[in-house]
Amino acid sequence: MIRAIIDTNCLRASIPPRSPFYQLYLDFRDSKFEWFVSTEILLEYEEVLSRTYSANTAQLVLHQLAIAPNVVYAEAAFRWQLIQNDPDDNKFCDLALSVNADYLVSEDNDFDVFKKRSHFPDLEWLD
Repeated sequence: MIRAIIDTNCLRASIPPRSPFYQLYLDFRDSKFEWFVSTEILLEYEEVLSRTYSANTAQLVLHQLAIAPNVVYAEAAFRWQLIQNDPDDNKFCDLALSVNADYLVSEDNDFDVFKKRSHFPDLEWLD
């Protein structure tokens, strides 16, 4: 199965049914990939979703992530600190490398760091 890390902004954009990113939700619902999360990532999801939508919506989304069979909880084995521009994004990179993810789904250019590092395993992202 496909192993994916989802950046917070992509999660946030996938919630409204009319969003061009709603397909991410549909693919998740249909178990087309395993969604890997860590404590740090879940806390960021909660913070951003509460600020963007409401605390209730944030809790509903987090509840779905907690009970979905295709969500995998993991913690990064090492902190690589690859992203200098926005160190807060390192939690996504670190987890992606630790779980050998196939995709890091983001529109953030900071993740271009993977294009420049030939000694890391192949990791693709959707942008």
